[in-house]
Amino acid sequence: MIKVKEAIVVEGRYDKSRLSSLVDGLIIETRGFGIFQDKERLAFLRRLARERGLIVLTDSDGAGFLIRSKLSACIPPEQLKHAYIPDVFGKERRKAKPSKEGKLGVEGIPLPVLREALLRAGAQVEGGVPACKSAPEITKADFYDLALTGAPDSGERRRALQKKLGLPERLSANGLLQAVSALYGREEFYRLAQGDAAGGEKEDAEDGT
Repeated sequence: MIKVKEAIVVEGRYDKSRLSSLVDGLIIETRGFGIFQDKERLAFLRRLARERGLIVLTDSDGAGFLIRSKLSACIPPEQLKHAYIPDVFGKERRKAKPSKEGKLGVEGIPLPVLREALLRAGAQVEGGVPACKSAPEITKADFYDLALTGAPDSGERRRALQKKLGLPERLSANGLLQAVSALYGREEFYRLAQGDAAGGEKEDAEDGT
């Protein structure tokens, strides 16, 4: 059990129940897309963001990203942290069949993975867990330098890197920039990204391409 200062935002009650097994802190549900129409709940989240900060922890499917985008549009970025779960395909025990995209939601993710997602997002945990991020920040220029944008195979490179880093496939280039800026320092990110590129080039050479 970890005690987290920030309020954590999840989609539904099963996500909240799952996270409550790990986190001693305030966990708020968006009630799925209900947050789009619930002005009072959104105002409450804005207040919490100002007073203690928010961590968004939604599913890695399309619905989860719509909710994440809505909150990002309504709350200043300095008051918001993003925690991401990896794409894990499967079915939650309570469900008769998998979700439309076949991915596990927050409720189906193992607790150690959820813990790591929160810590990597920079959650302030009682006991002095060090932040994962270090300065300086990663920029769009870094993405261009690493051929993650602006190159013919940029999309393929981003997808390979997202898979390597355990980030959801639905991240756009800007979403990936936001995620890695929250999770990594610039030096560490370059090491990871260049290592991935070098591995791909090595495979191409071995294939004779």
